[in-house]
Order: sequence, then C-alpha cells, then structure tokens
Amino acid sequence: MEYARPLPTYLVHRYHGWKATGYAENQAWYRHLAEQGQHPRAMVISCCDSRVHVTSIFGADQGEFFIHRNIANLVPPYETDGGQHGTSAAVEFAVTALKVAHVIVIGHSACGGAQGCQKMCAGEAPELEEKTSFVGRWLEILRPGYERVKDVAEEAAQLRALEKQTVVVSLENLMSFPFVAERVGAGTLSLHGLWHDIGSGSLEQYDVGQGGFVPI
Repeated sequence: MEYARPLPTYLVHRYHGWKATGYAENQAWYRHLAEQGQHPRAMVISCCDSRVHVTSIFGADQGEFFIHRNIANLVPPYETDGGQHGTSAAVEFAVTALKVAHVIVIGHSACGGAQGCQKMCAGEAPELEEKTSFVGRWLEILRPGYERVKDVAEEAAQLRALEKQTVVVSLENLMSFPFVAERVGAGTLSLHGLWHDIGSGSLEQYDVGQGGFVPI
C-alpha cells in the first residue's frame, strides 16, 4: 500500500516562493541558526487549531520560541509510569535542556477541544467517553476545569470559562513537575497564562492575584 505521496502542488509552489525570497534574503540568519543551535527564551504551549498563530501574534522570528501544540493546549499532570508522554517530554526538554526563561500557555476562543470536553463531561458525547477515543482520553485532563465552571448556566459563557480553564489547569499541572517547580521557586523560570480571542485579536493574561484573566 502506498502511504506516502508527493506534496500537493500548491505547497510545492509556496516552498519555492519562500526559498527564493524569505530564505534568500535571510541566508546568513538561517545558517547561524543551523550552526549555533537553538537558544529560545520561551516555550509556548498552544492549541493545534490552525487559527492560532503565535509567531504572528508576537512577531517572533525563527529560533525565538520553542513551540509545542496539542489539542486544547493542555499540560497533563506529572507522571512517571514509563509511558510515552509527548507534551511532558517537550516540557522537560525545554526546561532542563534548553533552559528557557518562560513557559507560556495560550488558550483561545472557539476552541473545539474545550467544547468537546464540555459535551463529554455533560454526557452529550458518548463517543469521546470510549476508551478507544484518543481525543476523549486526552480531554480528561480538563475535567477538573469543567467541574469548576459546570454551574455556569449559559452554555456559551460556560464554554468561554472552560476555554480559560484549559490555561489554568495547564499552569497548575506544570507546577506538578519537580524540575518546573524548582526553577519557578528559584526565580529562573516564570509561567504565563494567556487567552486569545481570534475574532477581535485581543489577548488576556491570567492574574493569580485576581483569580482571573485581565486584558493586555
């Protein structure tokens, strides 16, 4: 069975366009990155959603962010069960090997992952409760967040609150990693929580003191 096929033509054309312009105009910088390795100052954990483009939001160049994307920008609790943990591995590498100064978790509006968790926890998505559902098992990470907002009566408001809980739960779980907690305590690492409204372009940050999100 043939399972790897050539790239779609439109992507090939875009690549050649980038190589002739973006790359050609910045060859020295790309060679520097290749020879000197990466030294990002921040790790960004964002959603897989194609509408969330963190490098554009912050005007970041290549080599500036170590980016990890997953469904609903979730960080699981620290576990040492010998399993394969992609997000935990990315956090470990960023913090202990790259020694980033910041870990930024960014959630967003109209998050399909948050909506899936909302429906699953309300018993309206039995397919996500199946043990064979990779998405459902992943969204279990967010269940504690759902428990906090489940009493919000209006469905849209509840979903908005749950989108922000993807960030809060992830920040809490990050602190369960010993090497994260140690560096936060020593002042060599800071954690940041953001929520991005795609339609308005606005950005909010989590304020621990206020227990909520405030506009930037």
